[in-house]
Amino acid sequence: MGRVQIEVTRDVFKLAQVFTISRGSRTEAHVLTVRITDGEHQGVGECVPYARYNETLESVEAEIRGLPETFDRERLMDLLPAGAARNAVDCALWDLEAKRAGKRAWELAGLEAPGAEITAYTLSLASPEEMRKQAEENAYRPLLKIKLGTADDMPRLEAVRAGAPNSKIIVDANEGWSAEVYADLAPHLVRLGVALVEQPLPAGEDDALIGMDRPVPVCADESCHDRTSLPKLKGKYDVVNIKLDKTGGLTEALKLRDAALAEGYEVMVGCMVGSSLAMAPATLVAQGAVVTDLDGPLLLAEDRDTPLNFDDAGVHPPEAALWG
Repeated sequence: MGRVQIEVTRDVFKLAQVFTISRGSRTEAHVLTVRITDGEHQGVGECVPYARYNETLESVEAEIRGLPETFDRERLMDLLPAGAARNAVDCALWDLEAKRAGKRAWELAGLEAPGAEITAYTLSLASPEEMRKQAEENAYRPLLKIKLGTADDMPRLEAVRAGAPNSKIIVDANEGWSAEVYADLAPHLVRLGVALVEQPLPAGEDDALIGMDRPVPVCADESCHDRTSLPKLKGKYDVVNIKLDKTGGLTEALKLRDAALAEGYEVMVGCMVGSSLAMAPATLVAQGAVVTDLDGPLLLAEDRDTPLNFDDAGVHPPEAALWG
């Protein structure tokens, strides 16, 4: 690829309501939008810097602005580490290549044309009473994700199941449990029909999962970033959660998906809280995933001009006007 011009802007999207996980709350989604121009065509990408991974808007923007004028997706893998900065640039390059070729990004990737995938809808961490109310309001949705991660989560779980008796439920502890808390909760997760539990233990303490009974499939989130993470997951996890802000873009996400499946893991595709532009490339990775969790736009009060379409069939792949 010849010389390109990179523009980085900060965008803020208001959330429809306060979003709380075990690490804190937010009322807005702060993202970086990257536009890469070759003089004729422009590609766009989005990332969400994440404090858990020592990223800030300032640090990620500096990484992007430090790139040379000439590089391609292959060289980008060496120029930036896996993370938010490389994600936005990689996805913008995919979009730019698609526009230059007059094709869709999935064609360039050698993939089948994508379809809609049922997505989880996330219920924010709150009191049991408030979480039951959230569950009742969303009981029509086929798949609910519950944010937990405290030592007193059983009343919350019971409340959500009571509020949404027919929905499939997955639980995300966001590293908030100890091995003892998880062991105590596991039989109740089975009783209440929980289909999957994400990252029950802190990433640095998940060796405790080795040899532990896993009656509900356990998914690696904070413990799995890219292909280099896979050797550390053996004997601990059944599923890997692929997020483009962790893999550093669509290029590595597709490779991680293939490698994880080859090693016998199932795949979940998740997201940070961002706009439709951040979710768009992930819809390609999500095809056939055991769980798709690309509900970021559903949590926003405002979105991109050409947002993703969500309906009873799930989240649909993007129109070319949005990405790819």
